Amino acid sequence: MSIHAPLRNALGVCFLALFLATEAFAGGGPFGIDHAVDKGDDRGLWARRNQLILQDGTALFVIGSALWEGSESRFGQTAWKATDSILLGAATAQVMKLAFSRARPAQGEDPNLWFQGSGHRSFPSGEVMEITTAVTPFILEYGAENPAVYGLALLPVYDAIARVRSRGHWQSDVLASLAIGSAIGYYAHSRQNALTLGVIPGGVWVGWSKRF
Repeated sequence: MSIHAPLRNALGVCFLALFLATEAFAGGGPFGIDHAVDKGDDRGLWARRNQLILQDGTALFVIGSALWEGSESRFGQTAWKATDSILLGAATAQVMKLAFSRARPAQGEDPNLWFQGSGHRSFPSGEVMEITTAVTPFILEYGAENPAVYGLALLPVYDAIARVRSRGHWQSDVLASLAIGSAIGYYAHSRQNALTLGVIPGGVWVGWSKRF
């Protein structure tokens, strides 16, 4: 099973949008594109509070949907796989942050400060990873029959742009999170059963919608 071409196209558009929105011209970092944006460039649509609402709302929707719907329906199974994806992405991001200990733009405007030790957690973006891992299983499950679902790819790219504009991450941090998060989401979706259901007796969760 290969990744759907429309998903690849959607991710390509997202990457292009990220480059354009953050003016990712020549700079430093692993891809030669990293540069700090102007201070105070995170107002209005890009405000930090909006980023946090999206992050928290995404996790609540996915996990809440899994618990409400259960594992016996297609949507419920997808929500459980998305829950797997979020958990795997969170663990991956934390390990990578500790391993690479990259300084954030707000900790100095040099994008080549890697392995700086405790307190330096720029690479990759945990928030962008979370949102990407959350939406990818839904895109893969429903995108082919309902192309509008591909619009979910705009959520992680919005957060990616916002994190760069708020000087929380470098351009390469969020691009890596989009790519790695998509791969994790693809893996979680490709499994026959969700990993998180393995801890439940019988591997079945009867949703709250059926209990009450």
